[in-house]
Amino acid sequence: MAISCSTSAAVFQGVWVPLVTPFSGASIDGGALRRLVRHCAAAGVDGLVVCGSTGEAAALDDAEQLAVLDTVLDEAGGLPVVMGLAGNHQGHALQRLAAFGTRPLAGVLVPAPYYVRPGQQGAQAYFHTLADASRVPLVLYDIPYRTGATLDTDTLLALAGHGNIAAVKDCGGSLDKTAALIAHGGLRVMAGEDLHALSTLCLGGSGMIAAAAHIRPDLYVALDRAVRARDLDTARRLFHALAPVIRLVFAEPNPGPLKAWLACQGLLSDALRPPMPPASAALAARLAQAVAALDQAFPPPAQSRLAPLPGQAVAA
Repeated sequence: MAISCSTSAAVFQGVWVPLVTPFSGASIDGGALRRLVRHCAAAGVDGLVVCGSTGEAAALDDAEQLAVLDTVLDEAGGLPVVMGLAGNHQGHALQRLAAFGTRPLAGVLVPAPYYVRPGQQGAQAYFHTLADASRVPLVLYDIPYRTGATLDTDTLLALAGHGNIAAVKDCGGSLDKTAALIAHGGLRVMAGEDLHALSTLCLGGSGMIAAAAHIRPDLYVALDRAVRARDLDTARRLFHALAPVIRLVFAEPNPGPLKAWLACQGLLSDALRPPMPPASAALAARLAQAVAALDQAFPPPAQSRLAPLPGQAVAA
């Protein structure tokens, strides 16, 4: 069921945060998840992504993923939410997509089928099948180092012609591809590599989906707004202040470093599901020092200093 998404595509702009999934023992920590949503919303972010790779979606079963999604939707108010849909079993993906379609989503974030390496024709057919079936727009997730499937520029440009494919999270690793997609204009291009956020915005990209924006999300919002206001001196100053933190966030497997820092802030427990490891103590200390330096350069607003709340398990 292809539908026109020219209007709905406008939502895919600005700063989106791909949320980590907090755990308490063997359960999802619903109280911490709600607190995290409030933390991001208070900073003025433009949207949230649920159950992406940062959210450890691969370690959640279908019922748990829906529980996380429903908790975020309940807390997000009017903030748009995109749900991750990764896999390599097309029939299962369509079943999950039908369940997502009963929720008030802004879109679904879909990478190429991982591991099976379907080639350009197979990947294009896969995206078309999901887009035809979806009640909400698809955001393509071009991330070959996770899926093992490279999406060529021509493939992405062809997919841009589908009426229900609205945007791309760009982790493709090619400046040439990024520039070509932006110049074409058929998809909203959102930086998926946090260190590419400023360059993508300056090329004309619509925004970013930035995992590191869990830390000082207000500064990512300020960076985005500065570029839109053509205040590039401010944008560059913000980016270069954020860059050391971004590098440390990804110095060990994501989301370990993020969870270590969020735990230090009392937002959640430093718990990950195997095989994902927690951040090393040495890296967590370096990250805390880098964030302290960032806070000294750009003092956080008073309302961002939140007191911890007790956790609440989500029933899957």
